[in-house]
Amino acid sequence: MKQFLLALLLNAVPVAGFSAVEIWLIPTVPDASATVVVDPLGDLAAYETIVADTSVIAGSGDLAAAEKRITDFETAWDAAESTLRAKDAAAWGNIDTAADDALDALRKGTPDASSVKATLVALAAMLANPLGSGAASGPAQNVAGIAVTDVNGHALPCEAMLGELRTALADGSIAAADKPAATGLQTKATERCNADDDKHADALAAQALALAAH
Repeated sequence: MKQFLLALLLNAVPVAGFSAVEIWLIPTVPDASATVVVDPLGDLAAYETIVADTSVIAGSGDLAAAEKRITDFETAWDAAESTLRAKDAAAWGNIDTAADDALDALRKGTPDASSVKATLVALAAMLANPLGSGAASGPAQNVAGIAVTDVNGHALPCEAMLGELRTALADGSIAAADKPAATGLQTKATERCNADDDKHADALAAQALALAAH
């Protein structure tokens, strides 16, 4: 009986040892469902709700009402710009560009329903994944030697560009002889900025700021 128990014990040791080696050497596969995705801009649920509402309204055919609802997004997004942009400029720029496209589609003289739908879908996708593939719009750009985009090619906030221009006009950086041209460009840039056309507003403001170097 003792010999039987001894043999059983000796046979069990290698098995236990092998099991221990398996535990330490064979890597465990992480549970994909446990992966945590961190949004670089934090909770964007409020913005997603507005876009969802706008999509439903646009789908009903009432594009005028959809334009009014997307304006709620614009107001809230602009109010939070300084906070969100400081968290992640690239993510903010991706969403801002998508939002401008949606606003532009809804504010055309005669909005096209398919274009409106496409831009709202793109905006919703960008809110869900601000750093998704294909989000960047291109390389950085300059106008008259003045930067008008961030490093990802997203137009800079036109309000910031106009602020720089106001400062240049006030502190004498732009010569008196060039001020009429600069203020004319400022007026046009302000009009485009008010129309949420950051790209053209920035280009006009940059042309005016370039006069400071003369």
